[in-house]
Amino acid sequence: MRRIAALAAAGFSLAVVLGSAPLATATESAPAAYTCNSGNFCIYSDWNGGGERCEFSESQKANTADNCGFIQRGANVRSVWNGKNNRVQYYTQTNYNARVGSTPGGAGGNLMGNYQIRSFKKQ
Repeated sequence: MRRIAALAAAGFSLAVVLGSAPLATATESAPAAYTCNSGNFCIYSDWNGGGERCEFSESQKANTADNCGFIQRGANVRSVWNGKNNRVQYYTQTNYNARVGSTPGGAGGNLMGNYQIRSFKKQ
C-alpha cells in the first residue's frame, strides 16, 4: 500500500511540474489542434487548444475579459498558443499584475488549468 501511495504521489508531482508551464513546440504556425491566426495570441478553455478560443491581435491587453466570453463566465484557461514573434507574459490579474507564466513566439501548450489569464503583454 505504501508503494502505491508513493507512486501516486510521484505521478502527481510530475503532473504538477509538467503542467505548470506551457509545452513548447518547434513550429512557427499553430498545430491543427491550436486554431490561431499567425501574429495573434490565443487562449483556450480546454486542453490542447480545444473548447472556446479567445484570439488577440494586440501586443498587450489589460483585461482579457473585455472581449472573451469564457473568461467573463469564470472559466479557466487550460491552453495557449503564441503566434506572435515575441514572448508573451501572462497574468492572473488585470493590468499586468500577478505574473503566472510566459510563452515564446511560435509556441504553446497546456497550462495547469486552475487560473484565468486576465491580462498579457509582450516581453
